[in-house]
Amino acid sequence: MDWSDSWRGAFRIELRAEAVSLAYRGWPVLPGTYPAGSENGVTQWAGRSGLELHGPIPVHRDWVDRIGTRPEQVATWWAGASYSLLVATGHVVDAIEVGTDLGRRAAVVLRSIGVPVPIAATPSGRWMFLVKSGSKLNTELAGNPDVHHYAQGEYIPLPPTTMAHGVVHWRVKPQVCGWNLPDAHVVQDALVEALHAPARSYQLETV
Repeated sequence: MDWSDSWRGAFRIELRAEAVSLAYRGWPVLPGTYPAGSENGVTQWAGRSGLELHGPIPVHRDWVDRIGTRPEQVATWWAGASYSLLVATGHVVDAIEVGTDLGRRAAVVLRSIGVPVPIAATPSGRWMFLVKSGSKLNTELAGNPDVHHYAQGEYIPLPPTTMAHGVVHWRVKPQVCGWNLPDAHVVQDALVEALHAPARSYQLETV
């Protein structure tokens, strides 16, 4: 993927607008490192004092202390660079991340009961269901290697963050849910149901 300055610049205004919008809604947004070419086939990430080999990660090393920053200050973070858009979990928002197949099945379950849930997807095939903070994974999901719960002390990338091989995008936008995050148990129940249902039940469904 072409990580030229002109290409990244096309996203800067959109990233800034989205970050400010989320901050006004109380979501703890953070600027993250962004792709800056590759060396020996390994993506390098810019935004800190030097190039990083892993990303996106928060630009500020004291990012925990910056949680809750006012929207006006958030706007200045994206004034000059196309930083990734990160959201700190464990404060308002948590995320339950799964692979594409399980994510698609769970989304079908949620749609069947009329419960829209914000879902972001990464280019690497991971789906993140956004939920209210404060809950832990149940025993079955906690023991599943395809499931990860992002909670306090962690963060997730949100659209339109650029990754090594594409852009994070919404499968279900928060606007569809009226910006209301579901309780975590609602998504967990859907994931458990999806795990136990026959695969053929979902072959013709799309999200």
